[in-house]
Amino acid sequence: MNPTRANLLNSISLIVMGFWGYIELSSPTALIPVVFGIILFLCYFITSRKPHLNMIVSHVAILFTMVILLALVGMRLPKSLDDGGVGLIRVLVMIGTSLFAMIFFIKSFIDARKNR
Repeated sequence: MNPTRANLLNSISLIVMGFWGYIELSSPTALIPVVFGIILFLCYFITSRKPHLNMIVSHVAILFTMVILLALVGMRLPKSLDDGGVGLIRVLVMIGTSLFAMIFFIKSFIDARKNR
């Protein structure tokens, strides 16, 4: 697995889980992960088509991944823990894939630094 594929997995997870939450709750705030997922998907699309922009787009992707991860853990997770149910599973999936992508991004940045 490389950071690009981890980012793709994370973006799809955010989009699917966000839409599922919106359908279930009819709350516009459930679409926030969808917006982040679309941005991350665009980052994936750009890096796969324009390799010369890889470093810049990767930094943008890790920034958005970090923001959504912090928002999910800091704001959404406590509410989902209180409510339980399927909403908690959705939040845990989004946190898991975001953390997974972050690990691969950081590993990639460390490897790039070592190779210089």
